[in-house]
Amino acid sequence: MQVNNEKPVIGITTGDLNGIGLEVAIKTFSDNRMLELCTPVIFASNKVINYYRRIVADHVFNFASTKDLTKLNLKQVNIFNCWEEEVPIQPGVLSEVAGKYAVRSLMVAAQCLKDGQLDAIVTAPIHKGNTNLPDFPYTGHTPFFKEKFGAKEVVMILFHDRLRVALATEHVPISKVAGLITKELLLSKITILRDSLIRDFGLERPRIAVLGLNPHSGDDGQIGTEEQTVIKPVIDQMKQSGSLIFGPYSADAFFARGSYTEFDAVFAMYHDQGLAPFKTLAQGEGVNFTAGLSIVRTSPDHGTAFDIAGKNIADPNSLREAVFQALDLLKNRANYAANTANPLRRGRQEKEGDDDKS
Repeated sequence: MQVNNEKPVIGITTGDLNGIGLEVAIKTFSDNRMLELCTPVIFASNKVINYYRRIVADHVFNFASTKDLTKLNLKQVNIFNCWEEEVPIQPGVLSEVAGKYAVRSLMVAAQCLKDGQLDAIVTAPIHKGNTNLPDFPYTGHTPFFKEKFGAKEVVMILFHDRLRVALATEHVPISKVAGLITKELLLSKITILRDSLIRDFGLERPRIAVLGLNPHSGDDGQIGTEEQTVIKPVIDQMKQSGSLIFGPYSADAFFARGSYTEFDAVFAMYHDQGLAPFKTLAQGEGVNFTAGLSIVRTSPDHGTAFDIAGKNIADPNSLREAVFQALDLLKNRANYAANTANPLRRGRQEKEGDDDKS
């Protein structure tokens, strides 16, 4: 449900306070055309925003301060103050303080989203080196949102234009990947991917390519058997139920030959297998989306970028795209809900609406 009758309200988290999150957020929303599309709410503090506003002084950035999401300024960026105290900012430095306040921004924003005060959330990047806190025992945003919104399973999807790459496993050591690739996991995650392509991306019968785990997709069992014993049986099972699932394909040849252009999504077995080619092809404009949640959450496809933090050279394209895509996802979900509503109930509601006008 849209919180605001005029424009969706989009929450933006700070990410690591010493990274590029707030720099790219300020650059994104200094373009007033963004305010015609949504009402942005950045979860931070006025003092931190003013620090980065001075760094990107070539961008005109005005904001309204609030502690009440029922009283938003619909014509400006809103800063929801999550804290009042002074926080030391050291761009490019991995610090405990920067991680602590990144988590606070995230948790306040996520609760506001859960309470129905936001329509969607866009998360700036955090760093796993300083967010391993007692109240945040997660390896990243994805498992946090999974637990926060009570999802049985979620899928990380990165996309840019028509290229969509989803992951079977996320931030786990390579040494553990093979043990995690089970029939149950693949069936659950590919099903979520398929359903998300239909509901969130508006694709009626999506075509999904599944990559193999091993080099050359196992070479008929000569370089591993997971393709034969786990991956192929899941593909066959889903095909029998009418899903357009194909593979397993050898990952290197699949991307090198441009085979990904023939599918609506690619399902990779582990993080770098999917994200290395994706980031090469997306060229800094990719978006991360968590499929399987009841809410819409997107993020840019880059990290904290400590090496360029505070230098006013960070590119805001990926964060801007994350906002655009959050808006598109909201619209697609609304269209899907309308198109799949009970036709008898919908007809009755339409009739009642006509009767009210007479």
